[in-house]
Amino acid sequence: MSIRGKAYIVGAWEHPERDLPDTTVSQIEAEVGIGALQDAGLSLSDVDALYCNAPGFGVISQAEYMGLKLSVMDDTMTGGSAPIAHVGHAAAMIAEGKCHVALITLGGRPRAAAREAAQGGGALQLGGRSDAPESGFEDPYGLSIPGIYGMAARRHMHEFGTTSEQLAEIKVAAAHHAQYNPHALRREPVTVEDVVNSPMVSDPLHRLDCCQITDGGGGLVVVSEEVARSLPRRSVKILGHGEAVKHADNGRIDLTYSGARWSGPAAFAEAGVTPGDMDCAMIYDSFTITVMETLEDLGFCEKGKGGEFVLDGTLQAPHGALPFNTDGGGLCNNHPGNRGGMTKVIEAVRQLRGEANPEVQVPNVQLALAHGTGGFLGSRMGSCTVILGQEDS
Repeated sequence: MSIRGKAYIVGAWEHPERDLPDTTVSQIEAEVGIGALQDAGLSLSDVDALYCNAPGFGVISQAEYMGLKLSVMDDTMTGGSAPIAHVGHAAAMIAEGKCHVALITLGGRPRAAAREAAQGGGALQLGGRSDAPESGFEDPYGLSIPGIYGMAARRHMHEFGTTSEQLAEIKVAAAHHAQYNPHALRREPVTVEDVVNSPMVSDPLHRLDCCQITDGGGGLVVVSEEVARSLPRRSVKILGHGEAVKHADNGRIDLTYSGARWSGPAAFAEAGVTPGDMDCAMIYDSFTITVMETLEDLGFCEKGKGGEFVLDGTLQAPHGALPFNTDGGGLCNNHPGNRGGMTKVIEAVRQLRGEANPEVQVPNVQLALAHGTGGFLGSRMGSCTVILGQEDS
């Protein structure tokens, strides 16, 4: 059964802070959830479904913390793409009549946690030995997150002739948008030269090729058509959704593409639209190479042509051919909890409502895409794509 037109996003709220030293993750999840409900004109008592990746017993602990009575609960964990998976799952449950008002939340505080670990003389553990199948092969050698993305970038360069200057164009576009966002962590415009002259982090990726580390989060409210029609708030229709896994294939991994190769076509097919129909795209941007490969895999350009595609202001709002991440994205604005999928949906909703920052509002937006990548581009990932449209589309 298709979810096309069966569910609507009526509330979207992003935490305004990027550094939250005196809060817990559960508190952040609650704050963004309440913010999204207020944006929709609803209350906690209206919620009958919760989607989150909260601490403790996950959705159970968070439901207790917020005093929710639920008929549906889901804490599917696919890293940074989880909130976009949750949008699709909530729409499916609503289409089945299992729930009517679904709250999706994400919160995190890695920025504050890193500072606290440093002040306490400890080390922040981004990963550790576990019982995961890959652990025995990878944990003994250590994992550098920039390193695994740098490996993918170097392979893309080898295969297709991509340059550091082309990757830098992605950061330039994100920074152009972030300067108009009063909440963005980094608001300074940058040039291609600034990016390629910034310190090398993991060859060929420079410091400015990397996303920001921030606290904060965001919330979404997904409802049935009946509920949406009863609210005065302008809603956004969910048209299509796709998700896919790409992994290392027992060592036979091709580093030049992502799971968007499959999640994108599934979402476009369900929505009945094509990449060329999109007025803007909010794409997961942990690193500049993540964006370039995703643009190719979603079909906005041919594989290997991403470097050419991003030139000449293609990604810059309001008049580029494909404005992307008009809030500044994870590269400049906000990458809460090291999971940036939530903010991609929120900014797509803003664009469709005509509520983006005025300098980057794309004229007459009818269709928007949001895409998340969870896991690592160079190993294993869960990719999720959602297509959104105007409430009367």
